[in-house]
Amino acid sequence: MSIVDKLIEKTIKTKNPTVVGLDPDISKIPACYKENSDNTNPVVAVTDVIYKFNCDIIDTVAELVPAVKPQMAFYEKYGSYGVAAFEKTVVYAKSKGLVVIEDAKRNDIGNTAKAYADGHLGFVETLEGSYTSAFDVDFLTVTPFLGSESLNPFVDVCKQNNKGIFVLVKTSNTSSGEIQDVITKDGITISQSIAKYVAEQSEVVVGKYGYSSIGAVVGATYPEEAVALRRIMPKGYFLVPGYGVQGGGVEDIVPCFNPDGLGAIINSSRGILYTHMSDKERNVCTKEEYLSSAKIAVIEMQKDIYSTLKKNFPKMCY
Repeated sequence: MSIVDKLIEKTIKTKNPTVVGLDPDISKIPACYKENSDNTNPVVAVTDVIYKFNCDIIDTVAELVPAVKPQMAFYEKYGSYGVAAFEKTVVYAKSKGLVVIEDAKRNDIGNTAKAYADGHLGFVETLEGSYTSAFDVDFLTVTPFLGSESLNPFVDVCKQNNKGIFVLVKTSNTSSGEIQDVITKDGITISQSIAKYVAEQSEVVVGKYGYSSIGAVVGATYPEEAVALRRIMPKGYFLVPGYGVQGGGVEDIVPCFNPDGLGAIINSSRGILYTHMSDKERNVCTKEEYLSSAKIAVIEMQKDIYSTLKKNFPKMCY
């Protein structure tokens, strides 16, 4: 089974085209997770809390969502200890049957791009000359602004190892248009030009549902652009940030989908992890109270998105 088919089948099973972002901000993690740390190394103490917090979130959402998305910056900031917490989080999430999307926005050119692709999605050589996986995530976000020679190694690794990528096409941040909306010599925007590349490459790894493991990041905050990008990339799966806290509404995500109700997965990080409880509540709640509240936030998001898709696509497949 292709990795995009696994994502789709888990979406159909849960009736929930959403992904929970694992962005562990230690200043916002409930106080109950920070009690009784006996590690004298302050960085290790933080990363221990992050891993335990992630495991509890994963246990809470594993039957409700198809995927989780750890954002590498929140782990790398703690150096090797943070990366170790990331690696353990990936292993734990996959043990619970979740698809893991690493949000790291990697890329470079030549053998450096290949090294990123091998390390995150493929295999690395050992001293004995054998090969082993390193990060072993299912999908990776990649930046396209070094051109096709930087993206092709990732596409190759996806084909070889049944992995996927989401290429940054139209991001959700307010300044994205400064570059992404610039009109090229062909009379289209830079985002649309990148989308054409994604559409061409998506043809090489299409699963049984008609979608490709070569997909795109398309922000919920720009629904008009999403309409055009969906036309350009009919088979590309969209990873959609910007829903909720960043300003994207439930109707704004509709253009990212196809009439079958597939084609996109909507991310929420802060909206699940932090904003459903006040700072005061997180300082006094128990783990059980916090996780119950996070679960309710996931369920409410699912209801909002699913009902909106049903209204717009009455013949969707789930």
